[in-house]
Amino acid sequence: MTEARSDTGRGRADDATPAQQDPRATTSPAEQAPPAGDVPPEGEGRRAWGCVMGTELPRRQVPTTAKTPDDILDAWYSAVRKREEQRDSSQTIGLFGGRADGADDYGLTTGSRLARIGEMVNIVRRYDIFHGLTPKSLRRMLEELGPTFVKAGQILSMRSEILPESFTRELGKLRTSVEPMDRDTVISALRAEYDRPLEDIFDAIDDRPLGSASVAQVHKARLVTGEVVAVKLQRPHVQEIMARDISIIRSLARYASRFMGDEQFIDLQSVVDELWQSFREETDFLVEARSLEEFRRNNAGCRFVDCPKPYPALCTRRVVVMDYVEGIPINDTARLVSEGYDLAEIGTKLADNYTSQMLDDGFFHADPHLGNLVINGGKIVYLDLGIMGRLSSHDRGAVRDMVFAVARCDSPALADGLLRFSTSDTSEVDHAHLLADLDAIVADYGLADLSDLDIGSFMNALISMAQKNGIELPGSVTMLARSLVTLEGVVHTLLPDASIVEIIQSHLRAHAAPDELVRQELSRLSRETVAATHGLLGAAGDLSLITRMLTRGQLRVNLDLAGTADPLEDLSRIANRLTMSVIVAGLFIGSSVVYYARIQPVIFGIPIIGFIGYLAAFILGVWVAHDVIRESRRRRRR
Repeated sequence: MTEARSDTGRGRADDATPAQQDPRATTSPAEQAPPAGDVPPEGEGRRAWGCVMGTELPRRQVPTTAKTPDDILDAWYSAVRKREEQRDSSQTIGLFGGRADGADDYGLTTGSRLARIGEMVNIVRRYDIFHGLTPKSLRRMLEELGPTFVKAGQILSMRSEILPESFTRELGKLRTSVEPMDRDTVISALRAEYDRPLEDIFDAIDDRPLGSASVAQVHKARLVTGEVVAVKLQRPHVQEIMARDISIIRSLARYASRFMGDEQFIDLQSVVDELWQSFREETDFLVEARSLEEFRRNNAGCRFVDCPKPYPALCTRRVVVMDYVEGIPINDTARLVSEGYDLAEIGTKLADNYTSQMLDDGFFHADPHLGNLVINGGKIVYLDLGIMGRLSSHDRGAVRDMVFAVARCDSPALADGLLRFSTSDTSEVDHAHLLADLDAIVADYGLADLSDLDIGSFMNALISMAQKNGIELPGSVTMLARSLVTLEGVVHTLLPDASIVEIIQSHLRAHAAPDELVRQELSRLSRETVAATHGLLGAAGDLSLITRMLTRGQLRVNLDLAGTADPLEDLSRIANRLTMSVIVAGLFIGSSVVYYARIQPVIFGIPIIGFIGYLAAFILGVWVAHDVIRESRRRRRR
């Protein structure tokens, strides 16, 4: 078959780059590892190299009498080795401390685990992470550690609430291109996935891959039915390799958490959990096939947006077959203009559609960088749907409210939106301090003019401020924030003066007419009413249960009345007053009934029974009032 054109877009491996790269972009050997000792690479500066992650991350101060970091690393390695050597070398290792989590599927053995640990320790030592690690050296180290750590870095690049901006920006450059598999390996792997001969499926498969990444490789092919497709094939044994690495990372995370204690500045457990979830999804290519179908279904009514069409009958857990898409890279502005495209229109439609993905569908492309967008036949085509984000209806409503709050410079509304996002208990949040911080952000970023808003810096400031105030944001929200920053860069390539916030706001207004806004609000209120009704019904059931227990003598109540020496005496006095008050009220009401009944005999025009009742009610009322006043005076004297 003819070779794919170098300027075309297509279905690709995760972050895959063409097999033939510009040699100027290739990392030199000198750049791949730091120099020996404490001498920094030329140009990076000794100060950056000698500080923990460029002075932007806090670190534990180890007393001079304590073990050195190398000793700690050795201690961890020795502890793991000792524990693993106590097991049968043929036994599989559970990823999360047990054997019921599916780890057996990957056949992890003690020998492979220990060998990998030794390899990782050597790499980490070469980078001397305890004495200094800049964003660039962190990226290089992760690339050298392999695909699992590259994936971990990509996740961290979207978690600006965990790492400083300089690190998330550098980790966004992580490369996953590796030496491509040879044709025999590709054909063998494909044969293992299908229960029929490849000749019955493919008419031809290109020898040279379109892209080769650490997880998968993509080839252009032609089906026997004539369609030209892109075949994304998972590398053999990549699941076992990544599962082994994640099990080691979990062990190291637990050890590091115990060592760091309260000074832990990264929630290592959440990062490992997210890495495991990402691993499960990205090594199951049926997930990507379903994402392609869902994306096409959501955008079926949009004439200017598309993505490759999958072939479900040919997709497996390790292979996804989709349309091969040729197009103009969205950053090739000269070619777009020469072929009659309006760059401003493309930029506006791109941002408008992305708003629909976020706020209407709740299913959005989480990595909309320049390499994942091409123009084909008047349509914006999204490629590589391996990483997708989701927003619940609750979160979408909070995003809408926050967009309008940004436009109005409404700090209280911004605070309300952040609190709605929070996945943690917000009862302890200092609202006054939160509003003061938001006022400072609004003042710093000059939100009165949205066209001047740097959404990247603004989102980072907002996330950092939320974290400082004890508001824990879900991963989907921080992923959305990172995606918006990426999209803003793409839009600025096409339309330098564009404001993402203004485009989102315009979309919300254009797609929500007054009657539609009323309908949405009524729908939201009805849902909240139903939820509240369910809560009241549940409370009524609880009250009924309490009443039955009370009547049966099965209810026990513990009272702790602070500030009194004898709580039972006070409780008895209160009960007596309440009883007398009820009696007074009863006498007064009963006497009034007798009065209007005109029962004989009478005295002073009042039936005698009623007169006696009024008199008794008056005397008892005076006694109750006197007792209350006397008790009040006695307490004041004390």
